[in-house]
Amino acid sequence: MFTGIVESIGRIENIEKEGENLHITIGSPLAIELKIDQSVSHNGICLTVVAVTDSTYTVTGIKETIGKTSMGQWKLGDRVNLERAMILGTRLDGHLVQGHVDQTARCISMEDSEGSIYFGFEYDEKQSNITIEKGSITVDGTSLTVVDSGINTFKVAIIPYTLEHTLFGTYKIGTVVNLEFDVIGKYVAKMLSMR
Repeated sequence: MFTGIVESIGRIENIEKEGENLHITIGSPLAIELKIDQSVSHNGICLTVVAVTDSTYTVTGIKETIGKTSMGQWKLGDRVNLERAMILGTRLDGHLVQGHVDQTARCISMEDSEGSIYFGFEYDEKQSNITIEKGSITVDGTSLTVVDSGINTFKVAIIPYTLEHTLFGTYKIGTVVNLEFDVIGKYVAKMLSMR
């Protein structure tokens, strides 16, 4: 489990294809603190550390993960939002995030609001995921509050700190992001659909 509070931004140093898998090596100051078998969120994707050096670590993405996330589009030099798994007994500053990406979305708008920037996203409504105003959403591993919700669109307001310390500062119209919808909302929607 994660909180959606990005700890660091890593850089993709190497990508190796092996069959349907991708082995991705990330350069990060977090590397020295990691161990093999730990879970780390990469743009909201929970991946297991399989190798570590003092300055890099490697994770493996399988076909299922590559097909449902933005991982297949990653390239050398790309930056990724990183968060280590949460420790029970500490503050939960974001919301409960599983690191299981539900689907991708595309950035469709950015508007400056004199102190924050509103980012709008559009996703495929066929997967029946929903947002609600004031509800939680995870965008590339960043825990956010929905400020405007449509059938297959939503907006979030990003403060300058988040813009500087996450990938939001690199987004432009058309950027593809990973979404994880609120787990409690997903259970409620599933129960209602079964009635």
